[in-house]
Amino acid sequence: MMQLHVWGGAGEHGRSCYWLGNDHTSILLDCGVKREGCGEYPLLDPSRIARLDAVFLSHAHEDHSIAIPWLYKMGYTGKVWTTRITAEQLPGYYTAWGNYVKQQGGQLPYGEEDLAAVTYAYLEDEVPPLQWCELSPSLRICWGRSGHMLGSVWLLLELDGKRLFYSGDYSEESFLLGTDAPEDELRRLANLDGAIVDAAYSTDTAQQADKLEQLYAAADDILSAGGQLLMPVPVSGRGQELLLLMRQQFPETPIRVEQELVHAMELLLQHASWLKPGMERVLADALRVSSFEVVRSDEQRARLLEQDIANNRAAIWFTTDGMMQSVKAQWYYEQLQSHAASGILITGHVAKGTMAQQLLALREEERGCRMSVIRYKIHQGQPDVRKMTQAMNSKFKLLVHAPKRDTDILLGQLESEGLHDLLSLQPGDTINL
Repeated sequence: MMQLHVWGGAGEHGRSCYWLGNDHTSILLDCGVKREGCGEYPLLDPSRIARLDAVFLSHAHEDHSIAIPWLYKMGYTGKVWTTRITAEQLPGYYTAWGNYVKQQGGQLPYGEEDLAAVTYAYLEDEVPPLQWCELSPSLRICWGRSGHMLGSVWLLLELDGKRLFYSGDYSEESFLLGTDAPEDELRRLANLDGAIVDAAYSTDTAQQADKLEQLYAAADDILSAGGQLLMPVPVSGRGQELLLLMRQQFPETPIRVEQELVHAMELLLQHASWLKPGMERVLADALRVSSFEVVRSDEQRARLLEQDIANNRAAIWFTTDGMMQSVKAQWYYEQLQSHAASGILITGHVAKGTMAQQLLALREEERGCRMSVIRYKIHQGQPDVRKMTQAMNSKFKLLVHAPKRDTDILLGQLESEGLHDLLSLQPGDTINL
Protein backbone atom coordinates (compact mmCIF):
# COMPACT_ATOMS: atom_id res chain seq x y z
CA MET A 1 0.00 0.00 0.00
CA MET A 2 1.25 3.48 -0.91
CA GLN A 3 1.55 5.81 2.09
CA LEU A 4 2.45 9.43 2.78
CA HIS A 5 4.40 9.96 6.01
CA VAL A 6 4.58 13.48 7.43
CA TRP A 7 8.11 13.86 8.81
CA GLY A 8 7.76 17.62 9.19
CA GLY A 9 6.03 20.71 7.81
CA ALA A 10 2.34 19.99 8.49
CA GLY A 11 0.87 21.65 11.57
CA GLU A 12 3.98 23.82 11.93
CA HIS A 13 6.11 26.40 10.14
CA GLY A 14 9.38 24.74 9.18
CA ARG A 15 11.23 21.41 8.57
CA SER A 16 9.12 20.45 5.54
CA CYS A 17 9.65 16.76 4.82
CA TYR A 18 7.28 14.18 3.27
CA TRP A 19 8.00 10.50 2.54
CA LEU A 20 5.91 8.87 -0.20
CA GLY A 21 6.22 5.18 -0.94
CA ASN A 22 5.37 1.51 -0.56
CA ASP A 23 7.36 -1.73 -0.19
CA HIS A 24 8.79 -1.41 -3.73
CA THR A 25 9.61 2.26 -4.24
CA SER A 26 9.81 5.53 -2.30
CA ILE A 27 10.75 9.19 -2.66
CA LEU A 28 11.21 12.17 -0.33
CA LEU A 29 9.84 15.68 -0.82
CA ASP A 30 12.11 18.28 0.84
CA CYS A 31 14.12 17.89 4.03
CA GLY A 32 14.32 21.13 6.00
CA VAL A 33 14.79 22.43 9.51
CA LYS A 34 12.94 24.61 12.00
CA ARG A 35 14.89 27.58 13.40
CA GLU A 36 14.18 27.06 17.07
CA GLY A 37 16.87 26.42 19.69
CA CYS A 38 19.74 24.59 18.00
CA GLY A 39 17.35 23.52 15.24
CA GLU A 40 14.45 21.07 15.04
CA TYR A 41 14.96 18.46 12.33
CA PRO A 42 12.46 16.20 10.51
CA LEU A 43 11.33 12.95 12.12
CA LEU A 44 13.37 10.84 9.72
CA ASP A 45 13.01 7.06 9.80
CA PRO A 46 16.60 5.81 9.31
CA SER A 47 15.37 2.41 8.10
CA ARG A 48 13.76 4.05 5.06
CA ILE A 49 16.48 6.51 4.01
CA ALA A 50 18.96 4.21 2.22
CA ARG A 51 16.10 2.67 0.20
CA LEU A 52 14.87 5.99 -1.22
CA ASP A 53 14.77 6.06 -5.03
CA ALA A 54 14.85 9.86 -5.29
CA VAL A 55 14.77 13.06 -3.26
CA PHE A 56 13.10 16.23 -4.56
CA LEU A 57 13.93 19.72 -3.31
CA SER A 58 11.40 22.46 -4.05
CA HIS A 59 13.69 25.42 -3.21
CA ALA A 60 16.73 26.60 -1.26
CA HIS A 61 15.20 28.09 1.90
CA GLU A 62 16.45 26.43 5.09
CA ASP A 63 13.07 25.11 6.19
CA HIS A 64 13.05 22.89 3.09
CA SER A 65 16.72 22.15 2.42
CA ILE A 66 19.05 22.13 5.41
CA ALA A 67 18.65 18.49 6.54
CA ILE A 68 19.42 17.03 3.09
CA PRO A 69 23.08 16.20 3.99
CA TRP A 70 21.72 14.24 6.95
CA LEU A 71 20.09 11.87 4.45
CA TYR A 72 23.54 11.01 3.09
CA LYS A 73 24.81 10.54 6.65
CA MET A 74 22.02 7.96 7.05
CA GLY A 75 22.97 6.07 3.91
CA TYR A 76 21.19 7.74 0.99
CA THR A 77 23.32 7.49 -2.16
CA GLY A 78 20.96 8.80 -4.84
CA LYS A 79 20.36 12.20 -6.39
CA VAL A 80 18.55 15.31 -5.21
CA TRP A 81 16.29 16.55 -7.99
CA THR A 82 15.98 20.33 -8.00
CA THR A 83 16.66 23.32 -10.25
CA ARG A 84 20.19 24.36 -11.14
CA ILE A 85 19.89 27.79 -9.52
CA THR A 86 18.53 26.23 -6.32
CA ALA A 87 21.60 24.01 -6.10
CA GLU A 88 23.85 27.02 -6.71
CA GLN A 89 22.29 28.91 -3.80
CA LEU A 90 22.50 26.06 -1.27
CA PRO A 91 26.15 26.44 -0.12
CA GLY A 92 25.32 29.87 1.31
CA TYR A 93 22.34 28.47 3.20
CA TYR A 94 24.38 25.56 4.60
CA THR A 95 27.10 27.95 5.76
CA ALA A 96 24.59 30.32 7.37
CA TRP A 97 22.88 27.42 9.16
CA GLY A 98 26.19 26.09 10.44
CA ASN A 99 27.02 29.54 11.83
CA TYR A 100 23.60 29.76 13.49
CA VAL A 101 23.95 26.35 15.17
CA LYS A 102 27.44 27.24 16.39
CA GLN A 103 26.10 30.55 17.75
CA GLN A 104 23.45 28.58 19.66
CA GLY A 105 26.05 26.22 21.12
CA GLY A 106 24.78 23.22 19.17
CA GLN A 107 26.16 20.71 16.67
CA LEU A 108 25.08 19.74 13.17
CA PRO A 109 23.81 16.15 12.76
CA TYR A 110 26.07 15.76 9.71
CA GLY A 111 29.64 16.61 8.71
CA GLU A 112 31.55 18.17 5.82
CA GLU A 113 31.86 14.76 4.15
CA ASP A 114 28.05 14.47 4.06
CA LEU A 115 27.72 17.95 2.54
CA ALA A 116 30.27 16.97 -0.10
CA ALA A 117 28.36 13.75 -0.85
CA VAL A 118 25.15 15.54 -1.92
CA THR A 119 24.60 14.93 -5.64
CA TYR A 120 22.17 17.04 -7.68
CA ALA A 121 20.17 16.39 -10.83
CA TYR A 122 18.44 19.28 -12.56
CA LEU A 123 14.77 19.29 -13.45
CA GLU A 124 15.11 21.81 -16.29
CA ASP A 125 17.82 19.68 -17.94
CA GLU A 126 15.43 16.72 -17.98
CA VAL A 127 12.18 18.37 -19.07
CA PRO A 128 10.75 21.90 -19.61
CA PRO A 129 8.15 23.24 -17.15
CA LEU A 130 4.57 22.00 -17.54
CA GLN A 131 5.68 18.86 -19.40
CA TRP A 132 5.92 15.29 -18.13
CA CYS A 133 8.95 13.01 -18.17
CA GLU A 134 9.77 9.52 -16.93
CA LEU A 135 12.65 9.35 -14.44
CA SER A 136 12.27 5.59 -13.95
CA PRO A 137 9.74 2.89 -14.89
CA SER A 138 7.80 3.69 -11.69
CA LEU A 139 8.29 7.49 -11.48
CA ARG A 140 7.01 10.31 -13.71
CA ILE A 141 7.16 14.03 -12.92
CA CYS A 142 5.92 17.41 -14.08
CA TRP A 143 7.13 20.71 -12.57
CA GLY A 144 6.59 24.46 -12.75
CA ARG A 145 7.83 27.72 -11.24
CA SER A 146 6.13 28.40 -7.90
CA GLY A 147 6.81 32.17 -7.57
CA HIS A 148 8.20 31.91 -4.03
CA MET A 149 11.90 32.57 -4.63
CA LEU A 150 14.48 32.23 -7.40
CA GLY A 151 14.50 28.57 -8.46
CA SER A 152 11.44 27.45 -6.48
CA VAL A 153 9.09 24.86 -8.00
CA TRP A 154 5.90 22.88 -7.52
CA LEU A 155 5.77 19.20 -8.47
CA LEU A 156 3.28 16.73 -9.90
CA LEU A 157 4.44 13.16 -9.36
CA GLU A 158 3.22 9.75 -10.44
CA LEU A 159 4.82 7.04 -8.31
CA ASP A 160 3.89 3.41 -8.96
CA GLY A 161 0.60 4.57 -10.48
CA LYS A 162 -0.32 7.00 -7.67
CA ARG A 163 -0.49 10.73 -8.48
CA LEU A 164 0.40 13.43 -5.97
CA PHE A 165 0.65 17.22 -6.25
CA TYR A 166 3.14 19.11 -4.08
CA SER A 167 2.80 22.89 -4.22
CA GLY A 168 6.10 23.59 -2.47
CA ASP A 169 5.99 27.19 -1.26
CA TYR A 170 3.68 28.94 -3.70
CA SER A 171 2.67 32.50 -4.58
CA GLU A 172 1.19 34.22 -7.61
CA GLU A 173 1.68 37.70 -6.11
CA SER A 174 5.43 38.16 -6.47
CA PHE A 175 6.50 41.54 -7.86
CA LEU A 176 9.44 40.01 -9.76
CA LEU A 177 9.00 36.26 -10.16
CA GLY A 178 6.94 34.43 -12.73
CA THR A 179 4.67 31.52 -11.81
CA ASP A 180 3.61 28.53 -13.89
CA ALA A 181 0.07 28.14 -12.58
CA PRO A 182 -0.64 24.40 -12.11
CA GLU A 183 -4.43 24.65 -12.41
CA ASP A 184 -4.65 23.68 -16.09
CA GLU A 185 -2.54 20.58 -15.53
CA LEU A 186 -4.48 19.72 -12.37
CA ARG A 187 -7.79 19.99 -14.24
CA ARG A 188 -6.46 17.95 -17.14
CA LEU A 189 -5.78 15.03 -14.82
CA ALA A 190 -8.96 13.10 -14.13
CA ASN A 191 -8.01 12.70 -10.48
CA LEU A 192 -5.20 12.84 -7.96
CA ASP A 193 -4.52 10.41 -5.16
CA GLY A 194 -3.33 13.24 -2.92
CA ALA A 195 -2.13 16.83 -2.70
CA ILE A 196 0.10 18.80 -0.31
CA VAL A 197 -0.89 22.46 -0.41
CA ASP A 198 0.95 25.52 0.92
CA ALA A 199 -1.41 27.19 3.42
CA ALA A 200 1.21 29.12 5.40
CA TYR A 201 -0.97 32.21 5.89
CA SER A 202 -3.98 30.10 6.95
CA THR A 203 -7.03 32.36 7.41
CA ASP A 204 -5.40 35.59 6.20
CA THR A 205 -7.49 36.98 3.34
CA ALA A 206 -5.40 40.06 2.49
CA GLN A 207 -3.92 40.40 -0.98
CA GLN A 208 -0.45 41.77 -1.69
CA ALA A 209 -1.79 45.25 -2.46
CA ASP A 210 -3.37 45.40 1.02
CA LYS A 211 -0.11 44.31 2.63
CA LEU A 212 1.87 46.92 0.74
CA GLU A 213 -0.53 49.69 1.72
CA GLN A 214 -0.02 48.79 5.39
CA LEU A 215 3.73 48.46 4.93
CA TYR A 216 4.07 51.85 3.23
CA ALA A 217 2.00 53.53 5.94
CA ALA A 218 4.15 52.04 8.71
CA ALA A 219 7.33 53.06 6.90
CA ASP A 220 6.06 56.60 6.30
CA ASP A 221 5.30 57.04 10.02
CA ILE A 222 8.96 56.41 10.82
CA LEU A 223 10.52 58.25 7.88
CA SER A 224 8.36 61.37 8.21
CA ALA A 225 9.61 61.72 11.79
CA GLY A 226 13.21 61.67 10.58
CA GLY A 227 13.78 58.13 11.83
CA GLN A 228 15.91 55.28 10.54
CA LEU A 229 13.87 52.37 9.16
CA LEU A 230 15.52 48.95 9.47
CA MET A 231 14.15 46.18 7.24
CA PRO A 232 15.74 42.79 8.04
CA VAL A 233 15.09 40.31 5.20
CA PRO A 234 16.39 36.94 3.96
CA VAL A 235 19.35 37.07 1.58
CA SER A 236 17.22 35.79 -1.30
CA GLY A 237 13.47 36.20 -1.71
CA ARG A 238 11.29 39.06 -0.62
CA GLY A 239 14.25 41.35 0.13
CA GLN A 240 14.94 42.17 -3.52
CA GLU A 241 11.25 42.84 -4.19
CA LEU A 242 10.87 45.07 -1.14
CA LEU A 243 14.01 46.98 -2.08
CA LEU A 244 12.57 47.85 -5.49
CA LEU A 245 9.13 48.63 -4.09
CA MET A 246 10.48 50.92 -1.35
CA ARG A 247 12.64 52.70 -3.92
CA GLN A 248 9.51 53.22 -6.01
CA GLN A 249 7.40 54.42 -3.07
CA PHE A 250 10.01 56.65 -1.38
CA PRO A 251 12.16 57.98 -4.27
CA GLU A 252 13.61 60.86 -2.23
CA THR A 253 14.65 58.75 0.76
CA PRO A 254 18.21 57.34 0.87
CA ILE A 255 18.27 53.54 0.83
CA ARG A 256 21.27 51.65 2.24
CA VAL A 257 21.60 47.97 1.32
CA GLU A 258 23.95 45.26 2.56
CA GLN A 259 25.96 43.93 -0.37
CA GLU A 260 24.71 40.33 -0.05
CA LEU A 261 21.21 41.52 -0.99
CA VAL A 262 22.55 43.29 -4.08
CA HIS A 263 24.47 40.15 -5.10
CA ALA A 264 21.18 38.23 -4.89
CA MET A 265 19.55 40.89 -7.08
CA GLU A 266 22.32 40.46 -9.65
CA LEU A 267 21.69 36.71 -9.53
CA LEU A 268 18.04 37.31 -10.40
CA LEU A 269 19.12 39.32 -13.43
CA GLN A 270 21.38 36.49 -14.56
CA HIS A 271 18.41 34.08 -14.52
CA ALA A 272 15.77 36.11 -16.33
CA SER A 273 13.72 33.03 -17.28
CA TRP A 274 12.47 33.00 -13.67
CA LEU A 275 11.18 36.60 -13.89
CA LYS A 276 7.87 38.09 -14.94
CA PRO A 277 7.84 39.82 -18.34
CA GLY A 278 9.42 43.27 -18.10
CA MET A 279 11.12 42.67 -14.75
CA GLU A 280 14.53 42.09 -16.31
CA ARG A 281 14.56 45.74 -17.40
CA VAL A 282 13.35 46.93 -13.97
CA LEU A 283 16.19 45.06 -12.26
CA ALA A 284 18.79 46.24 -14.75
CA ASP A 285 17.69 49.87 -14.36
CA ALA A 286 17.80 49.66 -10.56
CA LEU A 287 21.32 48.24 -10.59
CA ARG A 288 22.59 50.59 -13.29
CA VAL A 289 21.44 53.94 -11.90
CA SER A 290 22.80 53.30 -8.38
CA SER A 291 19.49 54.20 -6.77
CA PHE A 292 20.69 52.86 -3.42
CA GLU A 293 23.98 52.84 -1.53
CA VAL A 294 25.61 49.43 -1.14
CA VAL A 295 27.08 48.80 2.32
CA ARG A 296 30.37 46.95 1.89
CA SER A 297 32.21 47.34 5.21
CA ASP A 298 31.74 47.77 8.96
CA GLU A 299 33.36 51.22 8.75
CA GLN A 300 31.02 52.42 6.00
CA ARG A 301 27.98 51.04 7.83
CA ALA A 302 28.85 52.78 11.09
CA ARG A 303 29.77 56.06 9.39
CA LEU A 304 26.58 56.30 7.33
CA LEU A 305 24.27 55.44 10.21
CA GLU A 306 26.03 57.88 12.53
CA GLN A 307 25.68 60.66 9.92
CA ASP A 308 22.01 59.89 9.25
CA ILE A 309 21.14 59.98 12.95
CA ALA A 310 23.23 63.11 13.66
CA ASN A 311 21.64 65.00 10.75
CA ASN A 312 18.12 63.76 11.53
CA ARG A 313 18.13 62.38 7.97
CA ALA A 314 15.55 59.64 7.43
CA ALA A 315 16.88 56.57 5.64
CA ILE A 316 15.86 52.99 4.86
CA TRP A 317 18.29 50.21 5.76
CA PHE A 318 18.07 46.69 4.33
CA THR A 319 20.06 44.04 6.18
CA THR A 320 20.21 40.25 6.11
CA ASP A 321 18.33 37.77 8.30
CA GLY A 322 14.60 38.35 8.55
CA MET A 323 14.52 37.01 12.13
CA MET A 324 17.46 39.23 13.23
CA GLN A 325 19.70 36.35 14.27
CA SER A 326 22.71 37.70 12.37
CA VAL A 327 25.44 39.77 14.01
CA LYS A 328 24.76 42.62 11.58
CA ALA A 329 21.03 42.76 12.27
CA GLN A 330 21.68 42.85 16.00
CA TRP A 331 24.32 45.57 15.57
CA TYR A 332 21.72 47.73 13.85
CA TYR A 333 19.31 47.27 16.74
CA GLU A 334 21.99 48.27 19.25
CA GLN A 335 22.45 51.54 17.38
CA LEU A 336 18.71 52.25 17.01
CA GLN A 337 17.50 51.27 20.47
CA SER A 338 18.19 54.73 21.89
CA HIS A 339 16.37 56.53 19.04
CA ALA A 340 12.63 56.43 19.67
CA ALA A 341 11.81 57.89 16.24
CA SER A 342 13.49 54.98 14.46
CA GLY A 343 11.93 51.59 13.89
CA ILE A 344 12.21 48.01 12.67
CA LEU A 345 9.80 46.51 10.17
CA ILE A 346 9.59 42.70 10.07
CA THR A 347 8.01 41.36 6.87
CA GLY A 348 7.99 37.58 7.34
CA HIS A 349 7.76 34.65 9.73
CA VAL A 350 9.23 35.06 13.22
CA ALA A 351 10.28 31.83 14.94
CA LYS A 352 10.13 31.31 18.69
CA GLY A 353 13.30 32.28 20.52
CA THR A 354 14.78 34.40 17.73
CA MET A 355 16.01 37.94 18.32
CA ALA A 356 13.07 39.36 16.38
CA GLN A 357 10.60 37.44 18.54
CA GLN A 358 12.32 38.56 21.74
CA LEU A 359 12.25 42.22 20.69
CA LEU A 360 8.60 42.04 19.63
CA ALA A 361 7.72 40.70 23.08
CA LEU A 362 9.08 43.87 24.72
CA ARG A 363 7.10 47.04 25.33
CA GLU A 364 8.23 49.92 23.10
CA GLU A 365 9.76 51.81 26.02
CA GLU A 366 11.80 48.70 26.91
CA ARG A 367 12.84 48.11 23.32
CA GLY A 368 13.80 51.76 22.74
CA CYS A 369 12.47 52.03 19.19
CA ARG A 370 9.36 51.16 17.23
CA MET A 371 8.81 47.70 15.81
CA SER A 372 6.01 46.03 13.88
CA VAL A 373 5.27 42.97 11.74
CA ILE A 374 3.59 43.42 8.36
CA ARG A 375 3.85 40.30 6.24
CA TYR A 376 4.88 40.58 2.59
CA LYS A 377 3.14 37.74 0.75
CA ILE A 378 5.33 34.90 -0.47
CA HIS A 379 2.93 32.09 0.52
CA GLN A 380 -0.78 31.33 0.17
CA GLY A 381 -3.57 32.69 2.33
CA GLN A 382 -7.21 31.63 2.46
CA PRO A 383 -8.32 32.86 -1.01
CA ASP A 384 -5.27 31.27 -2.64
CA VAL A 385 -5.79 27.93 -0.89
CA ARG A 386 -9.44 27.99 -1.91
CA LYS A 387 -8.53 28.61 -5.57
CA MET A 388 -5.87 25.91 -5.67
CA THR A 389 -7.93 23.21 -3.94
CA GLN A 390 -11.00 23.95 -6.07
CA ALA A 391 -8.92 23.31 -9.20
CA MET A 392 -8.12 19.72 -8.26
CA ASN A 393 -10.04 16.48 -7.90
CA SER A 394 -7.97 14.82 -5.18
CA LYS A 395 -8.72 12.12 -2.63
CA PHE A 396 -7.14 14.34 0.00
CA LYS A 397 -5.74 17.88 0.18
CA LEU A 398 -3.27 18.24 3.03
CA LEU A 399 -2.93 21.87 4.16
CA VAL A 400 0.58 22.59 5.43
CA HIS A 401 3.17 25.15 6.57
CA ALA A 402 1.18 26.75 9.42
CA PRO A 403 0.62 25.92 13.10
CA LYS A 404 -1.94 23.14 13.65
CA ARG A 405 -4.45 25.42 15.39
CA ASP A 406 -4.39 27.93 12.51
CA THR A 407 -4.70 25.16 9.93
CA ASP A 408 -7.68 23.66 11.78
CA ILE A 409 -9.47 27.02 11.68
CA LEU A 410 -8.76 27.44 7.95
CA LEU A 411 -9.98 23.91 7.26
CA GLY A 412 -13.21 24.63 9.14
CA GLN A 413 -13.82 27.82 7.17
CA LEU A 414 -13.26 26.12 3.81
CA GLU A 415 -15.40 23.11 4.73
CA SER A 416 -18.22 25.49 5.68
CA GLU A 417 -18.07 26.76 2.08
CA GLY A 418 -18.53 23.23 0.74
CA LEU A 419 -14.93 22.24 0.08
CA HIS A 420 -14.15 18.68 1.12
CA ASP A 421 -11.35 16.11 1.51
CA LEU A 422 -9.20 18.66 3.36
CA LEU A 423 -6.72 17.48 6.00
CA SER A 424 -4.90 19.14 8.89
CA LEU A 425 -2.13 16.91 10.27
CA GLN A 426 1.14 17.13 12.19
CA PRO A 427 4.58 15.47 12.14
CA GLY A 428 4.36 11.73 12.75
CA ASP A 429 1.01 11.31 10.98
CA THR A 430 0.49 8.91 8.06
CA ILE A 431 -2.00 8.83 5.17
CA ASN A 432 -2.90 5.71 3.19
CA LEU A 433 -3.27 6.57 -0.49
